Amino acid sequence: MLTVLIAVILGMVEGLTEFIPVSSTGHMILTASFIGLDENNPLLKTFMIMIQLGAILAITIVYRDRLLAMFRLRPVTVARGAERSASLNLVHVGLGILPALAVAFFAKDFIKSLFSASTVMWALVVGGIFMWLAESFSSKREPTAHTIDQITYKQALLIGVYQIISVLWPGFSRSGSTISGGLLSGVSYRASADFSFLIAIPIMIAATGYELLSNYQYISGDGLAVFLLGFIVSFIVAYIVVISFLKYIQAIKLKYFAIYRFALAGLFWLIIMY
Repeated sequence: MLTVLIAVILGMVEGLTEFIPVSSTGHMILTASFIGLDENNPLLKTFMIMIQLGAILAITIVYRDRLLAMFRLRPVTVARGAERSASLNLVHVGLGILPALAVAFFAKDFIKSLFSASTVMWALVVGGIFMWLAESFSSKREPTAHTIDQITYKQALLIGVYQIISVLWPGFSRSGSTISGGLLSGVSYRASADFSFLIAIPIMIAATGYELLSNYQYISGDGLAVFLLGFIVSFIVAYIVVISFLKYIQAIKLKYFAIYRFALAGLFWLIIMY
């Protein structure tokens, strides 16, 4: 049964982990295990979808100016206060999301069959190694795209291809695969993060929207207030996390997230697998 306290805890975990490369899936599994929740409960699954929507709303607000610019509804304001048209456009976003969406659509049943605690644990480890190596490799060369507006169509597509790893391997981390993919494609750390967060919006709306349509019957009655509470908590926490991450991004290297993932995998083994 979902309570106010559980809604707050899960909302905070979702908001804290959805957009940084630490695997929100891994954290939600561990948290559910600590609390004693049944992950297969359809009500809980629907609640987790709802709080993901809160995180999506947060990232949409953070990037509202950029989104408006892509739809030609507002010019981009650069550092000196001048205004210009955005170089990043909907084609970039399309190239960044189509590979993952295509794989998710045609292999959705296969992907669901891959989900297990063991799969997530190993994804934490391998994903951490991948992130560390991507950062190490990229540090030896100058990026060709320092800002999000310098990302080429080829780089956007490559990032989209790297994103497939997180689709096929639960726990790998969507942001981890896309930011690392950006670094390996010649995109700067900050620009990779910006692009990763932007393409998360349509990806997550498509994924959560599909699941929500299949489970909407659970969002009703007395439990509606708890669902809304989780949504609000997730939104607030995700907004703070994304703003903070972008502000201190140069100091927060991927290798630190990798080390954290290794520690989390250790917890997984001790608590879930052992």
